Amino acid sequence: MLDFKAPATAALLAALAGCTQMAEMAGGAGPAASGEDACGAAARQDLVGTSVGALDPATLPDPNRVIFPGQAVTMDLQAERLNVEIGPDDQVARVYCG
Repeated sequence: MLDFKAPATAALLAALAGCTQMAEMAGGAGPAASGEDACGAAARQDLVGTSVGALDPATLPDPNRVIFPGQAVTMDLQAERLNVEIGPDDQVARVYCG
């Protein structure tokens, strides 16, 4: 009986290596490729710990999204989008780009 495990493993490793090389050619992987703070999240860290009631979405830069616990969100990466994540205690838990 033929053993296909070794060739399949080799093909998988080659494919993964290609993905890594493509990310390096693109200038890195993830948010670092286009700047860690492309959306200005560093300047908005003062929001962390504030009540959701005190949050005024109109003061947030566009594009933005406020994410509540359990809310479905798209997984697309937009480095210029400011994400404000609300924790289960109705306070801002995290502010980040993406």
